[in-house]
Amino acid sequence: MDYLVGDVQGCCGAFERLLTELGFSPSRDRLMLVGDLVNRGPQSLATLERIGALGAAARCVLGNHDLNLLAVAHGARRPGRRDTIADILASDRRDQWLDWLRHQPLALRFGDWLVVHAGVAPQWDAAQVLALAAEVEAQLRGPDPGTLLRTMYGDEPARWEAALEGPARWRFVVNALTRIRLCSADGRLDLQTKEGLERAPPGMLPWFEVPGRRTQGVPIAFGHWSMLGLVNRADLLAIDTGCVWGGALTAVRVDGGRREVVQVRCEQAQVPG
Repeated sequence: MDYLVGDVQGCCGAFERLLTELGFSPSRDRLMLVGDLVNRGPQSLATLERIGALGAAARCVLGNHDLNLLAVAHGARRPGRRDTIADILASDRRDQWLDWLRHQPLALRFGDWLVVHAGVAPQWDAAQVLALAAEVEAQLRGPDPGTLLRTMYGDEPARWEAALEGPARWRFVVNALTRIRLCSADGRLDLQTKEGLERAPPGMLPWFEVPGRRTQGVPIAFGHWSMLGLVNRADLLAIDTGCVWGGALTAVRVDGGRREVVQVRCEQAQVPG
């Protein structure tokens, strides 16, 4: 059985309970995690260890919190006040986990689903999503990932142009795949609004509601937007249901035409930030 799983964010206890609830067997089943494996929750290192123990039965894409860990580890960003990644950075297996993370994709196919952490720019089709993700992945996996990690932060450029090059191009791709929630009808990203749809600024839409989006009709699964809640449509799955903020950790079975939602509550609530 194939399952998509929402943002774990270091809530290893909830993840373990979810595996139990699913009756998950690595010899029979597959997991696809939509990113933000670590940070904010209390057990970031244990979460990586548990996912790693599942071997080839578990796959993931990188989220903004996973990239934050890599940036902090490479000296490209200072740890945030609410970061809970110190256990990874202090681990004697630190280098192994950092190397494993930087070799994970930013977008991939899982059965019929295109999987990303946050969303896609409306100007891209599915093939472009995967190709542009691969460009950034090549930088992250190369001999000097710090070049990417030092230049990926910032909100500009706000709109995709095929002529973008170098750090500006990588930054837009990272922002679209790991940070996007809202954008305008012409594809200009709003990277400041983090609340639910009721707080969307005038003229801004959920990225998946932009008219003419070129991935329309391609089933897409994503996380990142906990205040959006569960969206369960034939062609769209939003599955960050706020585990680390006292909500639920969500898995959705997606194989064989079946759609089954399984949720477990998280054992602690954090303050969003």
